[in-house]
Amino acid sequence: MTPMPMAVAAKNKSFAGAFRGPPCRLVEERSAESFRHDDVGAQEKPLVVKNAVRAWDAWHRWSFERFADLRHPNGQEAVSRFQEGLVEQGATRPLPVLPVAPFMSELAEAAKLPVSDDVGLLPESRRRKLAPGETFYLNWAHLQSFELNRRYLADWPVLAQFPELRKDFNIRTLWSNDRWTWEYAFVGPANTVTGFHQDIHDNWFCQIRGTKEVVLVPADQTPKMSVSKKYNLGSVLSNVNVSRLNEPSREADLFAKTHCYHARVEAGDVLFIPNHMWHTVVALAPSISLATFGLTTMELLTAGAWAEFKNVLHLMRLYSWRNCVCHKSR
Repeated sequence: MTPMPMAVAAKNKSFAGAFRGPPCRLVEERSAESFRHDDVGAQEKPLVVKNAVRAWDAWHRWSFERFADLRHPNGQEAVSRFQEGLVEQGATRPLPVLPVAPFMSELAEAAKLPVSDDVGLLPESRRRKLAPGETFYLNWAHLQSFELNRRYLADWPVLAQFPELRKDFNIRTLWSNDRWTWEYAFVGPANTVTGFHQDIHDNWFCQIRGTKEVVLVPADQTPKMSVSKKYNLGSVLSNVNVSRLNEPSREADLFAKTHCYHARVEAGDVLFIPNHMWHTVVALAPSISLATFGLTTMELLTAGAWAEFKNVLHLMRLYSWRNCVCHKSR
């Protein structure tokens, strides 16, 4: 990454606050009309494809109201395990299993409120003024205003539980080659955060409702990302706690020495996240997202098999038991 000009540093000084963080650049954006999936066959950088979701039925059919009406063939309402607060860092709180419908109804009401252009890690009003290729700093103080332990429906295997929803997506059009894929929905209110982690899979992150900010750190910056021993299937977690960057720590100091990318993923957009790229996700509005993870056959037989082996050990309580995102901490 080229050094940041002094003029840019001065321009961003007012956004530094107690924690300035690493220099950042915008993720490349392409229109859905100009996108060719062959272009990302060996893609090593993130990419936003604008309005790609609008070509799928999910754009018209997926909503908080529709999710509130989901029922199984026997008439039973949908239930799922919820997260409460940031689970990637710190102790994992109890994970309640609750009906989905009341949560979706609350989000439907909250989604009626507009999102200000002046809020966020990189407010849209500021983002529009950036020159192409300009380096900037994010407003990490934005996260200090968040209510802790907000309930969030994460890693929801909605397509497995309700297979009829699968036809609303034409996900295969995103991949440049054959992949084994796994899909999980992420549904929650504004001001929810998924902490820094890296996945073993490539990920096409589909934003159906709401807007999210994604901060991405290249894999070659891993020595500065304070790798955690906390377990999550298919992922490596970081001890960089984005909700506490205002507190002096070795992890924050190391993170500030990295460089990063920022993506604003709006309703209808799709973000490509290369495997092993660190990323954290912040919701600006009530959101519905679908993460589509993909492995080639060779990746499935290597990284995938190793991840599944560790998961078996974990479920047998032989590996990282109670130091994970999936069970309450001791």
